[in-house]
Amino acid sequence: MKCTVPDEHIQMNSTPHPECSPRIVALGGGHGLYHLLRGLKSYTNNLTAIVTVADDGGSSGTLRKELSMPAPGDIRNCMQALSNAEPLLQQLMDYRFPGGSLAGQSFGNLFLAALNGISPSFDQAVLNMQQVLSITGQVLPVTADNVQLTAFFENGSSVVGESKIGWAKKTQNCRIHRVALIPPDPTPLSKALEAIHQADLILLGPGSLYTSLIPNLLIPGIADALRASPVPRIYLANLMTEEGETEGYTVGDHITALYAHGGNDLFTSCLVNSASIPDSLLRQTSEYGVAPVAVDRDQISALGIELFEHPLFSTSSNQICHSPSLLVQWIQEFYESRAIKLFPDYLGHQYVLEQMTFD
Repeated sequence: MKCTVPDEHIQMNSTPHPECSPRIVALGGGHGLYHLLRGLKSYTNNLTAIVTVADDGGSSGTLRKELSMPAPGDIRNCMQALSNAEPLLQQLMDYRFPGGSLAGQSFGNLFLAALNGISPSFDQAVLNMQQVLSITGQVLPVTADNVQLTAFFENGSSVVGESKIGWAKKTQNCRIHRVALIPPDPTPLSKALEAIHQADLILLGPGSLYTSLIPNLLIPGIADALRASPVPRIYLANLMTEEGETEGYTVGDHITALYAHGGNDLFTSCLVNSASIPDSLLRQTSEYGVAPVAVDRDQISALGIELFEHPLFSTSSNQICHSPSLLVQWIQEFYESRAIKLFPDYLGHQYVLEQMTFD
């Protein structure tokens, strides 16, 4: 279920100017990336979301099967998070048909599918939809290829299809050993690699470990581009473990899995939640084997990652999710504490990273 945070609880800064906004790249997918983007749009115009397209469940899965296109759902959600369109258009994008052959289908997904049909490529269709929604920054599929996700479990079994992984893990009653893409060598979107190379700050997460985050790292060139970047690269840890993926995982276990798929040294830092989550909400998730992600500081330190702890839990929702305003508050303070202020003027402040900070 989608965790919602009322818009009035996102503390909007004055409108940022492209000339003085840091170039931030956020990788991931699902609702975690959605909440992050909602906060970041108040801080910078130079924002790029790089999004997985491995989803094959729900309305996205139906369109993938019938039209042989990459999954539109996460892409559409991210564009809506960054949209500056009129409320009626936003409402239209969210509309799901209640019955008939289109039951459960999202109009936003159908709209992107239609654009894909009249565009020369999927990434061009995404660009066209961004113009319709008048978004802040840009949203990029990590690849324009139609990829599938397969999971291999510790007992030797496997399953093909992102939407089947959670069910298969619970059935097998063992941990996921690794995931892989079919085909194994999809072409990365050149604009995604370019955005990573030009970034001032790179964020991965929060989001589902094996089905939203790792699929991005499996695209050839993406992990290498992250590792080669001299700027801060921050893993934004999940608040909770996830049923069918990461029951019993610590923060260190998440990072170890990311490194096992993308190689070591992907991140310079990790941000975790320090706020308590009310027992009334925890009781709602305990029956599913879901619990707050334990912060194993020694393991994180052994991985050579700088750990930051900050209140990130949203008190404005009846579900457990990150607060967009608290996320962006910490990100802004972190970035500007690691940067040299070049000049102040009526447009704001311009910053440049001090490279010696990261030696």
